Parts: sequence; structure tokens; C-alpha cells
Amino acid sequence: MKPAKKPVVREAKIPVSDSNVAKAALRLLSQKLVSTEVHYVQRTLGTSASQSAIDEQVLAVRKLPWSAIVVAD
Repeated sequence: MKPAKKPVVREAKIPVSDSNVAKAALRLLSQKLVSTEVHYVQRTLGTSASQSAIDEQVLAVRKLPWSAIVVAD
């Protein structure tokens, strides 16, 4: 008897927009991210990502030192 195949679960990709990052921050942190943190999440993830990837980055950005987030001029 063959082992049953496991179903492949694919996560839908959504745009990594200001509003989607802000909604994730409000849901996870109960507060807004500052614009520099939002831009960091957008730079890190690109134009689209899964909701779980956005959630991970939103939680991670608050643990990073400020020097890692800010882009030098």
C-alpha cells in the first residue's frame, strides 16, 4: 500500500504596502510602526509576500537595533 500524499499548502502572496504592514502591526503589536520601520519591512520583503512573512518581519523589526533599520544617506 502506498503512503498517502500530503497536500501542498501554498500561501497567497499579498502586496507589501504601507496599509498591509500597518494592519499587521496593529493586529500583532497593538500599535503603529514608524515610517522608517515600515520602509525597512518593505525593503526586506520586496513587492509581495505571504501574510506570515509580513507578520514575521513586523515582529522582528521591533527587536532590531535602530542602526540596522535606518538607511544612511
